Amino acid sequence: MSTDFNPRRLVQVGAERVSNVSSTDFPGHYPGEDHSWNLQEFRRDLRVEIQRLSNRSIEFDLVGVDASIANAFRRIMIAEVPTICIELVYIWNNTSVIADEVLSHRLGLVPLNVDPALMQFKANLDSATDHNTIVFELDITCTRNPGAPKASENPDELYINHEVLSGHLRWKPAGDQLTVFEGLPAPGPTNPNIVLAKLRPGQSVRMELHAIKGVGKDHAKFSPVATASYRLLPHIKIKKSIPPSLSEKFQKCFSPGVVKIDSRTGSASVDENNVRKDSVSREVLRHPEFVDSVELSRVRDYFLFNVESEGAYTPERLLPEALKVMREKISIIKNATQALKAQIEGTGSGDVDMVDT
Repeated sequence: MSTDFNPRRLVQVGAERVSNVSSTDFPGHYPGEDHSWNLQEFRRDLRVEIQRLSNRSIEFDLVGVDASIANAFRRIMIAEVPTICIELVYIWNNTSVIADEVLSHRLGLVPLNVDPALMQFKANLDSATDHNTIVFELDITCTRNPGAPKASENPDELYINHEVLSGHLRWKPAGDQLTVFEGLPAPGPTNPNIVLAKLRPGQSVRMELHAIKGVGKDHAKFSPVATASYRLLPHIKIKKSIPPSLSEKFQKCFSPGVVKIDSRTGSASVDENNVRKDSVSREVLRHPEFVDSVELSRVRDYFLFNVESEGAYTPERLLPEALKVMREKISIIKNATQALKAQIEGTGSGDVDMVDT
């Protein structure tokens, strides 16, 4: 990773204040320099690099965009990428100690493994169909285990079905759903071991659940991520060499792994491969002996994203889904602008045709 950043890209971090915060790469700021937006330059500078990928989380770098764009992606991932969640709960019987509305709320928060692309949105006045609704059934009764050891106090040994788990949800296919989900995992929770309620002999829960497609801005249960955050890449510049006698103290001022000490000379240097681990705590600026030896900053257009998926999306799919939503928004603005232009020029009615392009 190159560490030779243009000083104009750096946000300076001082002991008491942060400076050079605003972007300056726009026309008219620097005399004699043309900073009008250029597609070729944007393509050259834009990068997306995956740093870590697991089953449920991803860390990637988004480089070469303004903070407004990076934050738009973050917000879209949280609030506007659609998912499938339980919305309606029809309770036929609930004799557990959990109140009906509390149990319904817990069921709504269970992440489902259904790909939202396979379902349609359901408007408030729409009827439930096999295209916009997935139906689950929950029917469980707790009984005593006749073969339990006499001296046992373990509920797992004493009772049968003493816990209502997310894995007890059973999908009830309707219409063409068997064909739509052919070859895919049957609709159900991503985690079958979520405890929803606890039962004792004689208690039972029987209900029907309707899951629909929605977005996080309507209810947090529809958010496809557990968290989506970013931070700017730290930049640490050692202006004067650190005396070997102070190298260890200097190293402890940063997050582990950021500063390395040469075993032969005892000199301290920044490990460029691990500089992203630094929290920029500014601890080093509290020590007078280091104030003039180091310069702290962050790279303004270098975003380190950390996203945890919670639902049907694999982590690497979340950013492309956010891009789709943003493209739809841009398309709407483009159509509205063209209609307004046509109205001003007298060549159109000014009505906006809200169709995908």
